[in-house]
Amino acid sequence: MVALEKRVLPNGRVNLTALGLGTSPLGGCGVPVSFETFEAVILKAYALGVRYFDVAPLYGLGKSEHFLGHVLRIHGLRSEVVVSTKAGRLLKPASRSARAESLYGINWIDPLPFVDEYDYSYDGIMRSFEDSQQRMGLDHIDILFLHDVSGVWHRESYPTYLRQLRETGYRACDELRRSGAVKAIGLGVNETASVLEVAAEFDLDCSLVAGRYTLLNHAPLTDFFPEAQRRGIGIIAGGVYNSGILAEGSRGNALTRTYDYQAAPESIVSRVKALEVICERHEVRLADAASQFVYAHPAVTSVVQGALTTAHVEQNVASISAPIPQAFWLDLRSDGLIPSEAPLPNGASSVLSD
Repeated sequence: MVALEKRVLPNGRVNLTALGLGTSPLGGCGVPVSFETFEAVILKAYALGVRYFDVAPLYGLGKSEHFLGHVLRIHGLRSEVVVSTKAGRLLKPASRSARAESLYGINWIDPLPFVDEYDYSYDGIMRSFEDSQQRMGLDHIDILFLHDVSGVWHRESYPTYLRQLRETGYRACDELRRSGAVKAIGLGVNETASVLEVAAEFDLDCSLVAGRYTLLNHAPLTDFFPEAQRRGIGIIAGGVYNSGILAEGSRGNALTRTYDYQAAPESIVSRVKALEVICERHEVRLADAASQFVYAHPAVTSVVQGALTTAHVEQNVASISAPIPQAFWLDLRSDGLIPSEAPLPNGASSVLSD
């Protein structure tokens, strides 16, 4: 078993392994996933040292929460792991409800017979949290993220949902945290602006932010990370491969050579090719560099990656822990592929505990 390093959230209440497992793919995101496959992936991750699992009502429209809770319960793992889920969507019977509009039009294969409906009010957050407890069979949930509280996601409806939070939703979050039902509150989003906007009004402990800090996107270095650190917000980084291209590289096919869930533009492909030249020079896998670059920043508490198979889990653990020579990072810096102010990894020892 790999003994992955742990970092504690700034609030001091939750320890997360360097690598967490996100269960969106296991909810049947575009492909069918059986319970046996789900169970095997969770157990493989646990065997390889992963102690943090992220889920949401959206994933499989309840399926991922049901499956994860069952696996943790029947194998006696609950006390050994950290679990996060999300609020902001309620699941309603599919035969009597209209599904919430989704930015990416997610196609869940064989989901549970529900549709999601946005609700960031006090009652909506409390019901969402309690429904998640029931689906997973958990007495408490370590981290609760407010899912897709984002102007990019909700567009013209964003002010409406932000108003729900301001009027009553924040109070629900505060009560859950003060009661001990959760240990940390944050946002689960694909942007950084909303994290700072909400943090100006409500005390956030952490946030799961996907695809905003990667080998191809360095914007958080100048504004977001310093402000998050100043406010004591631990960042859990998702989407470190920018939805595909940093895992598959420039030679990937049309389905995998994506950047932020769209076909990668030529400017991005050109930058990836430049990264690959240095990877080949130092015999470093691009995916390994992508994972470790993100985790090297002290604002990042954990890197969350999805997996559909046990082989994917093995690859993810290898990526976060593989030795990478310091000369590789210095070459990236000297060629202008990463900024001079970006923290550099110290090799595999940076994610392996003593």
